[in-house]
Amino acid sequence: MQFQIILPILGILLVLFSSSSLPPIVVALIYQEPEAAVFIYTFLLTLLLGLLLWFPFRNLNGALRTRECFLVTTLLWLVLGSVGSLPFLLMESPTLSITDALFESISGLTTTGATILTGIEQLPRSILFYRQQLQWLGGMGIIVLAVAVLPVLGVGGMQLYRTEMPGPVKDTKLTPRITSTAKALWFLYLFLTAACALAYWLAGMNLFDAICHSFSTIAIGGFSTYDASMGHFNSPLIISVAMFFMVVAGFNFALHFSVWREKSLNHYYKDPEVRWFLATITVVGAITVLTLYLSDTYSLSKSFRYGLFEVVSVATTTGYTSSSSFSSWPLFLPMLLFFTSFMGGCAGSTAGGMKVIRVVLIAKQGMRELRRFVHPNGVFTIKIGDNAISPKVGEAVWGFFATYIVMFVLLFLALLATGLDFITAFSAVASCLNNLGPALGEAAFSYQGLPNLAKWLLAFAMLLGRLEIFTLLVLFTPTFWRY
Repeated sequence: MQFQIILPILGILLVLFSSSSLPPIVVALIYQEPEAAVFIYTFLLTLLLGLLLWFPFRNLNGALRTRECFLVTTLLWLVLGSVGSLPFLLMESPTLSITDALFESISGLTTTGATILTGIEQLPRSILFYRQQLQWLGGMGIIVLAVAVLPVLGVGGMQLYRTEMPGPVKDTKLTPRITSTAKALWFLYLFLTAACALAYWLAGMNLFDAICHSFSTIAIGGFSTYDASMGHFNSPLIISVAMFFMVVAGFNFALHFSVWREKSLNHYYKDPEVRWFLATITVVGAITVLTLYLSDTYSLSKSFRYGLFEVVSVATTTGYTSSSSFSSWPLFLPMLLFFTSFMGGCAGSTAGGMKVIRVVLIAKQGMRELRRFVHPNGVFTIKIGDNAISPKVGEAVWGFFATYIVMFVLLFLALLATGLDFITAFSAVASCLNNLGPALGEAAFSYQGLPNLAKWLLAFAMLLGRLEIFTLLVLFTPTFWRY
């Protein structure tokens, strides 16, 4: 393992990440908050650490091999999650433990949105801005990771998707170089964020809230500047804006790039994954709205508004709420929404979950096996749209699914061992592994009351889900370290 190459890369990334403390300093100065000192200290400490890692190895040259890429990717999220917790540790009120600060930081960077904080609107504006900014930076990192990095390593939903599908997302890279791809994605991400902020502001949010919520909406993070989340605004227009941009952020960003480059919206319509994604939201949304109305939970108009919003929020793994927590909804609705989050958004998006393309392939392979029972000698080809899927892709999807289930069960049992009840343990693992945020039971409103060991396990689950499972688990195999 070439640590002399890995360390300076981490150092450079830390130097770049230190600049994330500068906007909160400006916010603190605008609102005359003493937390400006917190972010100045964070900036200096992060910058110093980055320079210490980079300086001794600055003149070394070498190419990263696949193994080093896996390690750099994982270490990057661990290191940034650690230094990202510094403002939460240094702020005077509320006082957070190391566990809670790390949990909040990792939750933000992985765009999970699970929080240990309550009374959020009482926090300093600079801290609120920083929480939202963490999710925004994490969301951009996810896009670059999913579209530009993981396919090169041979893992991730985009790799499975692009190698088999023709059209706008077939190429291994959107542009000839990964750096150019990253720049193109940054442009799209910035454009969507600015458009979302403008829409929120025009819909009635003040400028601060509009910017903050645009960060977490496009990142599909779910952090808000209020405990009541989107319900604080009590505005159908704001909820409509949020739904639109959550769905847009749940699409494949490579698809957005192709639409922008070719100036044609037909790519959205022709994309099979997008059609499955929207069909799922429509069906689950209709079931939810009807159940809320027929059970007399809300009036018809409120059932439509709250029900559809919550379905979009959970299906995209954003985690916003627009009324009281959906954990209190009647009958099967809480579990229906949770199981929807297992699918998540499209490959190459900021959404969590297993990704739509994988779920569709698993379902199609299941149907093929049923046909084989009826026609044992028949030859059945799995297709996405009009294109056949190779057996190799099918094996990769089933391998991912099997590993996902095993890790879910292990984490679920581990949480039960910490003393949590069945509902809390199940929903917390599902929420964190799918990067959703809200859970049921004791974690319905905050994760603060959970045992510290449970928080560490859930932080691991967030990273596991965010890094497409294999990227992190491969580090625990003897083969990875053998040569």
